[in-house]
Amino acid sequence: MADDPIQVLAPRLNPYLIGHESAEREFLSAWDSGRLAHAWLLAGPRGIGKATLAYRMARYALSQSGGADNDMFGAPPKPTSLAMSPEDPVFRRVASMGHADFRSIERPWSDNKQTKRKTVIGVDEVRELGGFLSMTPAEGGWRAIVIDAADEMNPNAANAVLKVLEEPPDRALLFLVAHNADRLLPTIRSRCRRLDMRPLREQQVAILLNRYRTDLDPKDVSTLAVLGDGSIGRALELADEGGVALFRELMSLLGEVPKLSAIRLHSLGDQAMRGDAFRTLSGLLGWWLARVVAAGARGAIDAMSEIVPGERMLARRLLAAAPPAAWADVWDKIGYLARRTDAVNLDRKRSLMLMLWSVEQAVAKSPAAA
Repeated sequence: MADDPIQVLAPRLNPYLIGHESAEREFLSAWDSGRLAHAWLLAGPRGIGKATLAYRMARYALSQSGGADNDMFGAPPKPTSLAMSPEDPVFRRVASMGHADFRSIERPWSDNKQTKRKTVIGVDEVRELGGFLSMTPAEGGWRAIVIDAADEMNPNAANAVLKVLEEPPDRALLFLVAHNADRLLPTIRSRCRRLDMRPLREQQVAILLNRYRTDLDPKDVSTLAVLGDGSIGRALELADEGGVALFRELMSLLGEVPKLSAIRLHSLGDQAMRGDAFRTLSGLLGWWLARVVAAGARGAIDAMSEIVPGERMLARRLLAAAPPAAWADVWDKIGYLARRTDAVNLDRKRSLMLMLWSVEQAVAKSPAAA
């Protein structure tokens, strides 16, 4: 059907990217200048298109011949985009991992069914790079490597990549994707040309949601574009996890502070036991508190867009009840509980209730609530 959602493709299969035109132009400018860095660090929040851009850069390099493209009619016009048709032979071979001059490194699967990945990239995944880069390019042009994500490498893997960066081979490009570049070794960062990629604008997230999820209600698209916080990956996850409905329930319950309804609290806790609802709810709660504190610190509560009716009023109540430092402590507690619950498999219902009680207690301590 014409209105069926377009499949959300993995970065190496995805020909579509918006919001990062300036990063593409910077790479193309470096290419045209002849002063091309051998390693590129693509840094920014998760889910904004960093890996998709890395594959676009790699495909472009692999499509270029060893010499200048001059003929009797002169050089062709310089490209202004890294876009490439999915039918292009280079695109298809990279997508199928069948290009002799290309390698992709990412966290390996932890099971034979390929349902879950390991938590880190180990040295085994990067060990073959030395041999790969020591060979002459099979097609006489460039070799390219994408590491997604480089900040997920363990120390041994990071040191192996550093060795490659310290002795960069000719006509080889490394593209390191990093969600948190500060986790990388300083010596790795210093040997890369860095592209800091910004979160997408709400309008851009909405465009992508309408492209990939035509089944969504327009109101939900608008809400998800805000909740996505500049990340189409996050917005799509929330869409799959019923994030809009969960956020509305969360805000409705918080509207009762400083006296939360025990019945509604237990009901939301029960929902946290299903699927990924705990991760979604705890993530939304922490994100929303950070949003409120940031707006309060800027004196911009009145300018804060309302995701749900009454949100600004609730934000004012929380900031009037406790100073930003107190809410920062609550935010820290929520983050700690979320990580601890996931790490040692604590009771998700109890953990969510503890998070919400910490908000209730912060408001209850206010003289105005007495």
